[in-house]
Amino acid sequence: MHNPMFWLITRRLGAALLTLLIVSMVVYAITAVLPGDAAQQALGQFATPEQVAALRTQLGLDQPGVVRYLHWLKGMLSGDLGQSVSNAMPVTELMAGRLPGTLMLAGVTALVSVPIALTLGIVSAMRRGGRLDSVLSFCTLTLVAVPEFLVATLAVLVFAVNLGWLSALSYASDVSSPLQFLRAYAMPVLTLCCVIVAQMARMTRAAVIDQLDSPYVEMARLKGVGPVRIVLRHALPNALGPIVNAVALSLSYLLGGVVIVETIFNYPGIASLMVDAVTNRDLALVQACTMLFCACYLALVLVADICAILSNPRLRQR
Repeated sequence: MHNPMFWLITRRLGAALLTLLIVSMVVYAITAVLPGDAAQQALGQFATPEQVAALRTQLGLDQPGVVRYLHWLKGMLSGDLGQSVSNAMPVTELMAGRLPGTLMLAGVTALVSVPIALTLGIVSAMRRGGRLDSVLSFCTLTLVAVPEFLVATLAVLVFAVNLGWLSALSYASDVSSPLQFLRAYAMPVLTLCCVIVAQMARMTRAAVIDQLDSPYVEMARLKGVGPVRIVLRHALPNALGPIVNAVALSLSYLLGGVVIVETIFNYPGIASLMVDAVTNRDLALVQACTMLFCACYLALVLVADICAILSNPRLRQR
């Protein structure tokens, strides 16, 4: 039976896989043309040409670019991410040691930002056109325009330098109590939440307002249903699909902010590992970290697309 929803989701999955393949080509091509020589960087400036040539052969750097890409892609698909030259250990082990830290930071940020953003968006929609809505809209629009590195810098100046409440560096590995957890994650989470909450709140407001302008809500008002009940019982359930879509899209922006936040606060995660790998020209590590971020971003965008498809009543009824 022809199911439009099924075919749309299948096409989105196929497009995501094709996009990931194209991204892998771009990532490999960009890292391949980085200035400098990975073998020379690993051995140091006092290495002899013979030693550099031997390491280039060992790393496969003397092979054609297409052959190296296919070999790398095959390793990625089989779970072999290669060997880190600067750390002299498998890339998989390096990333496995840092991935929990990044997941924890992302998880805490999502746990804090989603309830706040949804509350602000719903309240702003209920007070549409009022003073509270104007203030919230101005604040969220301002925060969306502010880059993460500026928020992080201001947070360090205020809370670490002037007030002395928090440390400028986030030592997440030293957490052993709720107070230490708060001190370690307060500023990184605050920095990431600013833009994410603002973006998510604006999208939530738009989704709820769209439902509040629908005929069935107008009918509920004519029947004397209160505004709070209209939102909670009528508008919110029907806006759930667009809201989930907004949450997934907003959280996808988190991946870009993590790179900046982990670097500024010296947070031990995947992003700071990738920055160090770029500095050391550790190609295998750079490629693996970049592909992980790209895959996560595409996964969140795919979730947002699927939620938008599933929330379309015309597709559900066919």
